[in-house]
Amino acid sequence: MDTEPYYYGDKISTVDSKGGRRWIYAFQPRGGLYRYRTVLSLVYLALFFSLPFVRVKGVPLFLFDFPQATFIFFGKVFLPQDFILLGVGMLTSLLFIIVFTLVFGRIFCGWACPQTIFMEMVFRRIEYWIEGPAQKQMVADRKEWSVDLYVRKTIKHLVFFALSFLIANTFLAYIIGTDALFHIITEPVAEHIGGFIAILGFTAAFYAVYAFVREIVCTVICPYGRLQSVLLDKNSLVVAYDHVRGEPRSKRKKAGNGPTGDCIDCGMCVHVCPTGIDIRDGLQMECINCTACIDACNLMMDKTGRPRQLIRIASEASIAEGRKTRINYRTRAYGIVLAALLVILAGLIITRAKFDATVLRVPGQILQENNDGTISNLYRIKIVNKSMHPEPYRLALDDKDARIEYVGRHLDSLYTGKTAEETFFIKVPAPKIRRRKEQYRLLILSGDQVVQTRKVTFIGTY
Repeated sequence: MDTEPYYYGDKISTVDSKGGRRWIYAFQPRGGLYRYRTVLSLVYLALFFSLPFVRVKGVPLFLFDFPQATFIFFGKVFLPQDFILLGVGMLTSLLFIIVFTLVFGRIFCGWACPQTIFMEMVFRRIEYWIEGPAQKQMVADRKEWSVDLYVRKTIKHLVFFALSFLIANTFLAYIIGTDALFHIITEPVAEHIGGFIAILGFTAAFYAVYAFVREIVCTVICPYGRLQSVLLDKNSLVVAYDHVRGEPRSKRKKAGNGPTGDCIDCGMCVHVCPTGIDIRDGLQMECINCTACIDACNLMMDKTGRPRQLIRIASEASIAEGRKTRINYRTRAYGIVLAALLVILAGLIITRAKFDATVLRVPGQILQENNDGTISNLYRIKIVNKSMHPEPYRLALDDKDARIEYVGRHLDSLYTGKTAEETFFIKVPAPKIRRRKEQYRLLILSGDQVVQTRKVTFIGTY
C-alpha cells in the first residue's frame, strides 16, 4: 500500500499525490462475513451461468431481447405494447433503490452487485492464486520484473480474457437467447458477423473492467455510487467505525486501562478495502459496504483481547448517540409509496391479457345500407399475441342480433410478438336498430376463452 499520508477529503483513494492512478493491492479478507459472501457468490455465479438455459414449457425463464423488443421475466412475455407496465415497473424500481439505500446503505454493491462478485470473488482470487498475496504482488511490481513475473502476468491475463469470453457469451445469451447463441458458435462466422462482433465487444469490455478498470467502476463510473451521497442519512445502516469507542487511537497491542481507545491503528481495515479507503474517516462515497474491514478489524480485536465490532453495520446516529437505529419518517413515507406501487404493479401483471387489441372504425366510412336489409359499419382490428406460443384467435359479439362479416383474409391464429390486422363489418338488421348510436361488446377469444372485451360504437342511422 502507499505510505504517503492521506487526509480525508484531500483526494480520492485511487489517485496519488501526483494525480496518477494508485493501484489498489487489496489483501484477501479472512472471517465469517467473507465466508458468507463466498457462499452467496457461488449461488449467484451458479444462477448467472445457468438461468439462460432454464426453460419452462419451452419458454426461457429470462430473456432481454432488445433487437426484437421482447422481454421475458419468469416465463412471462413483455412487448412494447406493455409501456404502462414498463413505466410503473421503472418507477417502482427507482423507488425501491431509494428506500433500500435509505435503510441499508450500499450493501447491494458489496454483496450482490455482479461487478463486485466477479471482481472480488473470481478475478481477484485468480490473481492471488497466480501472482500470490497482495503483499507479494506489491513488492514484485515495484521491482524490476523477472522472467517468472512476466510468465505469471501473461498466464493471468490469458485466464482473465478466457473468463471474460465466457461471461460475454453468457451475457449475450440473456439478450438473444441460447438458440441464437448456439447458431453463432456453431455456424460459419460469415453468417453471423453482427453476433461475432457483439461477443468480441462484450469480451473486450469485461476484460478491460476486471483487468484494468476495477474499482474505478464503483468509485467513478457507477451511477448508484453517486446516488448514495444524496440518498443516505445518519439513520442509514452502513459499514461504520465506532469512533466513540475507538478514539483516540493507540499502537498498544494489548488492552489496558489507559486513556486511549480500542483502535490500535494497525491499518488492516485499509489494506483489505477493495476501493482503498480508510473507513475510520467516516462515511465515504467509495465505500461499497463489502464488510471486508469488519472481518479484518474483528481479527485484530481478537488478537489484542478487545471486544469485536469496533467496525460494524450501524448508523452514524446510533454510534454517536449510543442508541438503536431508528427508521425516520422520510423512509417510512417512501416505503408506503413503494408498497402502493408494488400493489399496482402486481395488479397490472395479474390482470394483463395475453392479447393486446385496438379496434377502430375505418376512416371515411360511416354506415352502409345493404340489400339484405342490414346496416353495417366497417372496423379494423390490430392485435398482438403476448404469449410465447401461437394462439388460436377469433372474434364474436355478445348480441345475438349482430354478426361479423370479414373483409379479405380472416385470421385464425396469432404468433408471438407479431402485430396482426384484419378488417370486418358488424351487420345488424335494420328493424333491430333503435338508436342512432349503439354500443356492442366485441369478444376477443382464444379458443373458447374470452381474453379481452372491447366496446365498439355502431352507427345505425344518419
